[in-house]
Amino acid sequence: MPQLHLIEQPPVPPVQQITPVEVQAMQRAFVNLAEKWDITDDQAAVLMGDISVRTFRRWKAGDLGRAGVDTAARLSNLMGIHKALRLLFKEPVRGYGWIKRPNDVFGGAPALDVMLHGQLTDIMRVRRYLDAMRSPW
Repeated sequence: MPQLHLIEQPPVPPVQQITPVEVQAMQRAFVNLAEKWDITDDQAAVLMGDISVRTFRRWKAGDLGRAGVDTAARLSNLMGIHKALRLLFKEPVRGYGWIKRPNDVFGGAPALDVMLHGQLTDIMRVRRYLDAMRSPW
């Protein structure tokens, strides 16, 4: 009977943690981005997943507080979407408006509609699409 041998696994890279300072910087950036994207406070709260409209309004007033892991992941992905749009569009206004324009890739729906389904994976879907669009660069 053959003997089993242990196969050594490569070391797992450490999971990069987002610091509270970085989260608060992303919260401030998202408040500004929500304004540039011309989305409502209700829509912004949905994009954040587990925050109330009242909490988002406190963010707008500068009272950022703490954010959980899910909120940090959402913020990070939304910042990635913003970065991709800035790289893809020469004029910032066109990039900001892109999220509300119908898109064949999303079955004719705007990217915002996809993201407003409320799941982190919906935001990630839009980010993956934009990252693929700019990948040759």
